[in-house]
Amino acid sequence: MWNNSSELNTTSTLESAPAIQQALKWTLAVMLTLVIFSLGCSVKVMKVWFNLKHPCGILVGLVCQLVVMPLTSYLLARTFSVSPVQAVAIIVIGSCPGGTISNILTYWLDGDMDLSITLTSVSTLLGLGTMPLNIYLYSRTWVNAGGLKIPYLNIGLACISLIVPVSCGVFVNYKWPKVARILLKVGSVFGGLVMLGVGIASVLFYNGLWNTDTSILITGSVFPAIGYTTGFIISVLVRQSWKRGRTIAMETGAQNMQICGTVLQLFFPPHQLSQVITLPLMYSCFQLLAGLLLVIAFQIYKWTSSKMYVVTSEEKGPPEDPGPGGEINTAFESNSEQPHPLTTTWSSKPVCIILWHDDDDEGTRTSAAVNERKNEGERESAHSVSGSLARETKSL
Repeated sequence: MWNNSSELNTTSTLESAPAIQQALKWTLAVMLTLVIFSLGCSVKVMKVWFNLKHPCGILVGLVCQLVVMPLTSYLLARTFSVSPVQAVAIIVIGSCPGGTISNILTYWLDGDMDLSITLTSVSTLLGLGTMPLNIYLYSRTWVNAGGLKIPYLNIGLACISLIVPVSCGVFVNYKWPKVARILLKVGSVFGGLVMLGVGIASVLFYNGLWNTDTSILITGSVFPAIGYTTGFIISVLVRQSWKRGRTIAMETGAQNMQICGTVLQLFFPPHQLSQVITLPLMYSCFQLLAGLLLVIAFQIYKWTSSKMYVVTSEEKGPPEDPGPGGEINTAFESNSEQPHPLTTTWSSKPVCIILWHDDDDEGTRTSAAVNERKNEGERESAHSVSGSLARETKSL
C-alpha cells in the first residue's frame, strides 16, 4: 500500500512554490533547446539520409524503444506488488518515446549522433500511435484504459522542439563548419551541466521522492538500467557496430518524461495523481544517474586505452635496421603525396594502399592504388643488361 506520509509530503511539495516550478520548467526548456541546437551542429544531412536509406539501425532502435520497453514495463508491474494506479503509471513510462537526454548521453559516449537524433525524431512521431496502443494492451490487466487521454498536442510540440533546433544546427554545420565545431563543444559541456542541474532540482523540489514503497523505489531504479542493457544486447545480437550499440542503448533507456507527466495529469484525478507523480520523477533521476555512470566509465576506459597505446608505441621504438642485404618492410610508413597512405614493396613494383576513414558505420573504406612503373623498370633492366654486356666485352 501507499505510504500516507509520502502522499502528504508529495502533495504539499507540488502545491508549494508554483512560480519557482514554472520558472524552472521554462528555463529548462530553453536550455534544452540550446543544447539540442548545439548537438544538431554535429549532424550531416548525407549521413541522416544514409540512415534512412539503410534503416537497419533505425529499425533495431524502434523495436527496442516501442516494443521492448512497454513489454518490460508490463513485466515489472506484474513482478512487484504495486497498486493498479501505479501499474498504469509504470506502463505509461515504458510506452513513452525517446527523450532528448539520450542525445546528450550519446555524444559523451562517442555514439552515432546522426542515428541518435533520427531515432529520437522518428520514435516521437510514431509515439502518436504506439503510445495509446501499448497503454491499452498492457494496462487492461488492472484498469479500463479506454478513457485514457493521449496528449497529441504535447507530442507534436515535442517533435517541433526537437526538429527545429536540430535543423538550425544542421544548417550552421553546412554553412560554417568551424563555428559548428565550437558550438558543439560548448553545447556538450552545457548539456552535461543541464543534466546535473535537473537531477539536483528534482531532489530539492520534490522532497517526498524517496519516501515511497520499496517496490516503487526498486522499479524506478532498475527500469532505466534494464532499458540501457537490453538495447545494447539486442543491437549487438543483430550485428550492429559498437558505436551504434551505444547509441541504441541510450535511445532505449532514456524516455521522454515530459510527455509521461502530461499523460498522467490528463488521466488521473488529483487524489490519485499524488500516488503516481513520483514515478516519472524517480525514473528521470535514475536514468540520469545511470547515464552519467556509463559516461564516466566510458571516458575512463577511453583515457586509459589512449595512455596504454602511447606507452606501447614509445616502448616499441623505431624499426631496427635489417642489416646489409636485408629488405625493409615499409607497409605502415606514410606517404606525404597521398592522404594517410600505407606503402609496401613487392620486388621492383611498389604498391600503394590508401585508407580513407569514414564516420559511417560501414567501417573503413580501403582503396588500393597500384603503380606498375613499367617504363622505369624496363629502363633499369635495360641499363643493367647493357652494363653487363660491356663488362663481358671488355674482359674478352
